[in-house]
Amino acid sequence: MKKSKFALLFSIIIFSILVLFLLFSSYNHFNEKGHINYLSERSMEVSSKNLTQEITIAAIGDILIHDRVYIDAKEGNSYNFDKMLEKVTPALKKPDILVANEETIVAGESIGLSGYPAFNGPVEIADSIKKAGVDIVTTANNHSLDRGVEAQKLSLQNLDDIKLPHVGTFMNEEDQQQLRILSSNGIKVAFLSYTYGLNGIPIPKGKEYIVNMIDFDKMKKEINRAKKEADLIVMGIHWGMEYERFPSIEQRDIAKFLVDEGVDIIFGSHPHVLQPAEWLEGKDGNKSLVVYSLGNFLSGQDEQYRDLGGMVSVRVQKSWENNKTKITLLDPSFYPTFVASEAEKNYKMEPLLDSEKAKKKYSETIYDDMMNHVLNSLEH
Repeated sequence: MKKSKFALLFSIIIFSILVLFLLFSSYNHFNEKGHINYLSERSMEVSSKNLTQEITIAAIGDILIHDRVYIDAKEGNSYNFDKMLEKVTPALKKPDILVANEETIVAGESIGLSGYPAFNGPVEIADSIKKAGVDIVTTANNHSLDRGVEAQKLSLQNLDDIKLPHVGTFMNEEDQQQLRILSSNGIKVAFLSYTYGLNGIPIPKGKEYIVNMIDFDKMKKEINRAKKEADLIVMGIHWGMEYERFPSIEQRDIAKFLVDEGVDIIFGSHPHVLQPAEWLEGKDGNKSLVVYSLGNFLSGQDEQYRDLGGMVSVRVQKSWENNKTKITLLDPSFYPTFVASEAEKNYKMEPLLDSEKAKKKYSETIYDDMMNHVLNSLEH
């Protein structure tokens, strides 16, 4: 009996030890599994962040609507610019975000249309470029106040009415402080716009908000604000010398300042002819794309090289390294265009590659010439 009790006690002890062992092992295993699962979840989170997001950002040059252009677009009681853009529209729709320099205000017929030197175009041109693929326009340029402050505000209201975002000129101080940020595929892009001058037109006292003038302190502050809210900063800047095919020292100095401050892409305007693009390295090792001038996109100018323009595109990749976002710019490309016309009529945008009129005017090699002119510096 004692032996039986001993055996039973022994069995209970062994069983208890076994149970405790199993519980202990299970506990350790659970902790280990829990720890692994936690790491796995963290890894999945980091891994998901390592999935690179990508968009294409592009820009076209000056929308400069001379009277001969809007007269050619007139149909009955309105204006149709769609037909002028139809050959290049498929290309313009390809980028995820496309910006254009709307150099002509679009206050419309209510104040009277006008061409050079004090421009005011039909509202329909803004509607047409939006339908063709433009997502946002820059409005700070030397013609911003051609027809005065109230005309500029009316132009902005017309852009708002067709829901075309704009940057560079503003309704009031509060509007000026509001960053313009567009998002695509999880990438937030801030757009800024400044001009060198206003053709000698003074800004009325108390209305300094109406247009962004190039000012290093002011630009630095806005760039710093944009860094906190966006992944990428794009600057549309009106600068340089008209009809000069290469950037000035001043353009290069301003570009270096902007890149050092953190601007990722600079799209230049004002020269009305194409100028080269290049990579610039900032003081923090950042690599930025500078296109010194995109030339005219649609205008009534047909003098040498002034009817040539195009679209520069760049791939933007957003990735994560050490829990920090990283922006990489890749593969800048150029789609050159030509504004075909006949005796200041029948204005049509044409892809330069296919334009027999451009080849006849310039040379059979004009497409290659323009591609090299814009992109050659990027390859060195």
